[in-house]
Amino acid sequence: MIIVLIYRWDVTLAELGRNESCRIINAALDDSELQSRLYALGLYPGIEVEVLRFAPVGDPIQVRTGLALLSIRKQEAALIEVEKIT
Repeated sequence: MIIVLIYRWDVTLAELGRNESCRIINAALDDSELQSRLYALGLYPGIEVEVLRFAPVGDPIQVRTGLALLSIRKQEAALIEVEKIT
């Protein structure tokens, strides 16, 4: 018997801390309307993003992608799968 373990080290954008950088893997795969909006904002697979700060209650999250600064609801950020960049 062969057992294969698959480890996923990916996290969501909502799980990152301040000043952490990541690369987007998937964005809102189950919600095509939200996915279209995120793509229009420039948040699509392959793009590098840096978490800048959080609002006082932790929502929304401000991120930088290229020269753009965006604020994203934590609920939406939880649907963006990323890989950390060290």
